[in-house]
Amino acid sequence: MTERAIFFDRDGVINKELGDYCTKPEDFLILEDSLATLLLAQTHGFKIILITNQGGIDRALYTHEGLKKMHQKLIDACKEQGIHIDDVYYCPHHPIVGHCLCRKPEGLMLQKAIAKHHLNASECLMIGDHDRDIEAASLAGIKGIRIQPNAPKYHLLKEEILKIIE
Repeated sequence: MTERAIFFDRDGVINKELGDYCTKPEDFLILEDSLATLLLAQTHGFKIILITNQGGIDRALYTHEGLKKMHQKLIDACKEQGIHIDDVYYCPHHPIVGHCLCRKPEGLMLQKAIAKHHLNASECLMIGDHDRDIEAASLAGIKGIRIQPNAPKYHLLKEEILKIIE
């Protein structure tokens, strides 16, 4: 049986885009409508999967463990609202170090999630705030929706969910 998911970019979509790397948990600020948006997705039967480039790891601005702590802050806030994040994929590479296949706009992180979670790509969405998010979604056969960084997304996502489930 195939399932469906909504993929969320992280910085500027779930947490506040700071204009530079978010390097520590105290700077990881969850956007006002993010939890309501994640709950909306979950309530309508969509898995919730984060897909994020984290090139700051390659640049030694923070570590894998530091990133895990930031993600745990989000996971804990979600748990308080009854929200389950199904998976998190991140690319630790930065283009100044070299090319990789996982960094968006490549679609590998999305493709891995599709295979692992047995997803029907035609019933999935990717919400991102950069062209690279939309390009990655397209490469994985998923509809991408671009929002402005730090913009509300609840009502837009609600409309898109209704198109899929009707």
